[in-house]
Amino acid sequence: MSELTPELLLHGYSVGIFPMAEHRDDPEIFWVDPKRRGVLPLDGFHMSRSLAKAMRKSDLEVRINADFEGVVAACADRSETWINDEIARLYSGLHAKGHAHSLELWEGASLVGGVYGVTLGAAFFGESMFSRRSNASKMALAALVERLNRAGFVLFDTQFITDHLASLGAVEITRAAYHAKLEYAKDRQANFLAPEVLPLHEVMQRITQTS
Repeated sequence: MSELTPELLLHGYSVGIFPMAEHRDDPEIFWVDPKRRGVLPLDGFHMSRSLAKAMRKSDLEVRINADFEGVVAACADRSETWINDEIARLYSGLHAKGHAHSLELWEGASLVGGVYGVTLGAAFFGESMFSRRSNASKMALAALVERLNRAGFVLFDTQFITDHLASLGAVEITRAAYHAKLEYAKDRQANFLAPEVLPLHEVMQRITQTS
């Protein structure tokens, strides 16, 4: 593939493709266009009783974009990852342009969980998440879904389905169905940064009240 720029990366998302590398040390990047796409319906997050209890009692603090590069690095810090140095650089470029964001969970001065992704119109393209505390990635995802709802988003693309995501409400749809949702979402307006940051217990209450 030709040299990627943040602008070309964003164009890829606008036509339904996204980049990956085979592994951390592979400098090559390729485009992916799955036949079946994972999405998490923004009105369909599954809040289990155990997760609700954990969020109600948690003292972890939610922050937005406090350490975007730290979230990307934490997501890449595993034995198998598709995030190489070039991908990390590109997403930092998108972040600087206001098209990539992180939602983070902090324990004091320690970053213990989070998720990051790309925004375009009213579509959020989830890239990766990590957890250094029990339930931290689930709580971050819950906080993200609640935020996307308040910010006016209509599409949460998870790219692929994992057991973890399926347990939280993610579903698989056809490529054609995904492209229809993308066309609708990318021409609408949403603002990831607009909503106030809510503590986890309020996130839990809002989700359980609307689900």
